[in-house]
This record gives sequence, C-alpha cells and structure tokens, in this order.
Amino acid sequence: MNHPISGFSKLSKEEKINWIAKEYFSAPIDAVALLKNYWNSDEKLQQLHDEFIENTITNFYIPLGVAPNFLINDHFRTIPMAIEESSVVAAAAKAAKFWSSRGGFKTIVSNTEKIGQVHFIYYGDPSKLEHFFAQTKARFFTDTQSITKNMQKRGGGILSITLKNKTHLLANYFQLHATFETKDSMGANFINSCLEQFAKTLQSEAQQYAGFTQEEKNISVIMSILSNYVPNCIVRAEVSCPVEDLEEKGIPNPLEFAQRFVQAVQIAEIEPYRAVTHNKGIMNGIDAVVLATGNDFRAIEAAIHAYAARSGTYSSLSHAKIENGIFSFWLEVPLALGTVGGLTSLHPLVKLSLEMLENPSAKELMQVVAVAGLAQNFAALRSLTTTGIQEGHMKMHLNNILNQCNTTNAERVAIQNYFNTNAVTHSAVIDYIATLRN
Repeated sequence: MNHPISGFSKLSKEEKINWIAKEYFSAPIDAVALLKNYWNSDEKLQQLHDEFIENTITNFYIPLGVAPNFLINDHFRTIPMAIEESSVVAAAAKAAKFWSSRGGFKTIVSNTEKIGQVHFIYYGDPSKLEHFFAQTKARFFTDTQSITKNMQKRGGGILSITLKNKTHLLANYFQLHATFETKDSMGANFINSCLEQFAKTLQSEAQQYAGFTQEEKNISVIMSILSNYVPNCIVRAEVSCPVEDLEEKGIPNPLEFAQRFVQAVQIAEIEPYRAVTHNKGIMNGIDAVVLATGNDFRAIEAAIHAYAARSGTYSSLSHAKIENGIFSFWLEVPLALGTVGGLTSLHPLVKLSLEMLENPSAKELMQVVAVAGLAQNFAALRSLTTTGIQEGHMKMHLNNILNQCNTTNAERVAIQNYFNTNAVTHSAVIDYIATLRN
C-alpha cells in the first residue's frame, strides 16, 4: 500500500474485504474466499459478531475447551477455557484430577472493591482545596444519585471519595480517588459515568466557592477514568495435603518432590526473569477462563502484573511451603470480573460458558478463575521439577506439526504410534514424515 485510504469505515463489509484483498494479496480471490469461509452461516449471529467491534471483515476462531473434575470448596465444576496454546487445558484437567482426591481447591474472596479517579490540576493553596473538598464532599454523592440508584438496589454503589495530593510527584496534580462496589457487573461504564459527574461537580462547585481566588476556581480536569489496578479486589486459592499424600505414579518420593517444588516457587519469588515465565503460566489458566466468560483479559493481565510488582520487584504470584508435614500451595490475585452486562449477555458461547459454571456470581467466578491459574501453575511446576516441561508439551504440540505438514490420516496414525515411545521434537517429526513419504 503506497497511499492512505479515506472513508474506509464507511465502506460496506464487502467493499472493505475487496479493497484489502486487492491491496495486500497476490491471490486476492483466494484471500476473499478464506475470509468468507470463516463467516457464520447464520446471518443474524454473524451480524452480532460484526457489531462487537469496528471494521470487521471475518471471525478469528480460538478453540473453546473444558477442564473437568475441579473440586472447589467441596463442589465439582467443569471449567470452560478459550485458548490456542497446546497443553494448557490438558495440564489444568490433570491438576484438577490430582487434587480432587486430596481435598480439592479452597478459595476465599477478601474484597471486591474497585477504584476510579478524577485527575486534575489545581493552582493554589492545598489547604484551601482540602477545606473546599470537606465542604463539598456530600455533593459528589447527591449529584450521582440518578446514576447509582439501580446499582444501590443491587447492594452496590459508591463506597468512598477522598482527595489525594500528588504534587510531590507532579506539580499542581491532585486526584479525587473513589472506591466502588459493582456487585456482579464489571462496572466500567457505571464507574466512568460517576467519575465524569464528579468532575462536573468539582468544577462547578469550585466556581462558586467563596474561599478560592479566581485562579484557584479554575480547576483543570485532565481526565476521569476507572483504574484496572484493583489491589483491594482480591481472591485467594489454595491446595494442601500431607506430604506423603502427594505420592502417585510420577512422584515416587513425595518429600523430595515437595521440597523441589517449594524451591522452584522460591526461585520465582526472588528472580524476576523466572517470575515472568512462572506468572505467564498462571495467566494461561486465568486468561483462558476470563476470555471464555466474556471478561476483559487485558485489564486482568495489567492488574495482576502490577500486583506482582507491588513490592518494587516483580515476583511470583504463587507461594508454597512445607510445615508440620503439610504441603501447601496458594496464590492471591486481584480479579475484577463481571457475570452480567457486556459480552456476558450477548455472545452465545459466553452465555454457554457461564451456564456450564452454573451461572456464578462475580465472586464465584473470581474463585473459579483463580483456581484455574493455580492449577495451571501446579501442573507446570510438577513437570518442571520432574520430567521437564517439554515431554508433555511437545506431545500435545504434535498435532500442530502434523497440520503444518498436511499429513494424511494414514500418516497421522503411523506418526502418533511412533511418538508414543519416542521423544517429540519438531525436527524428529519432520524427519519421520520424510521417512514415511520416501
């Protein structure tokens, strides 16, 4: 493409596809056919997907799998997981089955508080601003009553509003820092609507405040927006059992396994290079459930990684110990999730996933998501400290290699039989395919 296009968003879907095919592909007819091949045959359902975002041209599929046998607080669940990476679902299911006979997963939600801020610039005496805020604070609540009415009926609403002086970090910078309870909704639209009204109230009340000079009255609101960092919206998930109960096929010496496992976690606690990969494994489980249930996995990622670095050094989200003969493994993560509103009431597979989870509340979904992360982490650390990560992963990855090589059904049977007893590597598979074909 050597020139910009004007009015692209106003083109029809067909026109957009034809333009892209002509501009970027050597075989435009094939490109158009491929894009249309992923359209849904149900026109109404396709239109629903088209309207989720802008400039849609087709659907991008990610597999939806399930991991059964999760015993969470003495209740069995099957967890839906949307992810494209091999071995994630299998690993979660294996960890679920392992712990289902050892007491299962225990979870608790300690808080569900969410945060929003009005960021503003004030040129004047901070003590005057503090006095003004104390006198005006009640107005922020009364001016948002029309917004909070329905949320309050569900037991939510605005919890608190405070004034924060940040001038030691940036000249003349202050915040209105508000906390919210949004119950089963993620609450982004609710929070942002409240914050924008706070900004209007702040500026209008400042103009009428007799204690300000004219310059002090001219408060400049920079932005009003929720924060995806929710350090007070925390869920804890844990597994534990006597060390000797860890024994099974693959763990012949449970004490040695437990000690190596704890050491592996301790390394992730103090070594950021390891912690990033360690936590990425946790996010494999968390993101897959977040995506399957129509929640915002980008917001979840940002919040959790900020939480992992809250001490000033990036560290492990999970922890392990052996105490009085008991092995314990747990994590605490911030999760702001919703089970009503947004995609939860629009996307058919999201609705199906939530129904599979027995239509959980937001708190219940927080617990399921945290458990998926802990299970994934347990499975990864078990492999790392015993057989190594590649043995299981590459066997699961074998199908991807076979698809890349366009293998026939007969070839697949022969290849899978061969690699049941031989190590799977990309080069080994390619060589064996060449042997078969020769």
